[in-house]
Amino acid sequence: MSIFKDVKAISIGLWTTWKHMLRPTLTIQYPEEKRTPPPRYRARMVLTKDPDGEERCVACYLCSGACPVDCISMQAAERADGRRYAAWFRINFSRCIFCGFCAEACPTMAIQMSTDYEICERDIMELVYEKEDLLIDGCGKDPDYNFYRHSGIGVVNPRGGNPDEEPPTDPRGLMP
Repeated sequence: MSIFKDVKAISIGLWTTWKHMLRPTLTIQYPEEKRTPPPRYRARMVLTKDPDGEERCVACYLCSGACPVDCISMQAAERADGRRYAAWFRINFSRCIFCGFCAEACPTMAIQMSTDYEICERDIMELVYEKEDLLIDGCGKDPDYNFYRHSGIGVVNPRGGNPDEEPPTDPRGLMP
């Protein structure tokens, strides 16, 4: 009886081998042919700009707080008109696990994940990207979103000046 089980196991193994040998190959010649990743593929992180051409990043540190491997660092600064920006922004792609938590945590949609998967360097220090390396010209996935116009901060519109907002209330008027 055990001989029958052994012959059956060997024949199933040979059948699987022959089945895969007769299929066409799926090999892609990588440097010449590049595979197109799915649209929701998370690879290299980029910093986007708003429709006015300004940087979207307000250096709120939410991305660095959400990062499980602590590979994002930045320094906040403020312009004369009150708008915040990142004086410097740095990510270490040798530590990044491409989880996308930074993009999910970003309230201004400044951080977005691109489909660029070719991040290979011989020197590990070349994988430390600065703000100039990450900043792209476009708006990314949502070209109409402008954080400062939407949030009603006094840089573009006064507080409560947007059509979908009410003016701020005086807390002293709420007292009994």
